[in-house]
Amino acid sequence: LDPGSGVEWPAMQEAAQLMHAFLDELALPSFLKTSGGKGLHVVVPLKPSLGWDTVKDFSQAIVRHLASTLPERFAFKSGPRNRVGKIFIDYLRNGQGATTACAWSARVRPGLGISVPLGWDELMTVKAGDQWNVRNAHTRLDKGNAPWAAYARSARSLSAAMKLLGFQP
Repeated sequence: LDPGSGVEWPAMQEAAQLMHAFLDELALPSFLKTSGGKGLHVVVPLKPSLGWDTVKDFSQAIVRHLASTLPERFAFKSGPRNRVGKIFIDYLRNGQGATTACAWSARVRPGLGISVPLGWDELMTVKAGDQWNVRNAHTRLDKGNAPWAAYARSARSLSAAMKLLGFQP
């Protein structure tokens, strides 16, 4: 979840809650982490049954649905001008060769924010996507990867979710 200019943190928290609820409706378990920058990452573990293009296209269909349902909150197109006051759900991270900040990595930007795994129940206590950084990450290490303990056993196929969304690959 990538905020455009003018998006305050409470809107990011609400967007994450909306994304979580929508993915739950699609019966897709999801996991949350700070981005180490301005946003949040929502990750869905998948069984490796579909190709990169299909997964990316389905991710784009989710973004299209949310942006058309809540156009005042979500932008469908990337780019700074397209998301002023809105949040872009960056489905492009699902393309082959695309990268994203992995958990516990420091971002190369002022403050050296660190991407940290979160439990969904912690979302409302987090103050920013770069809340943890190289100076204070030690305060979070006691939880480690515990919020993502069920990640590996939560992997799903997208087939049922595709049907629920009416997505045709």
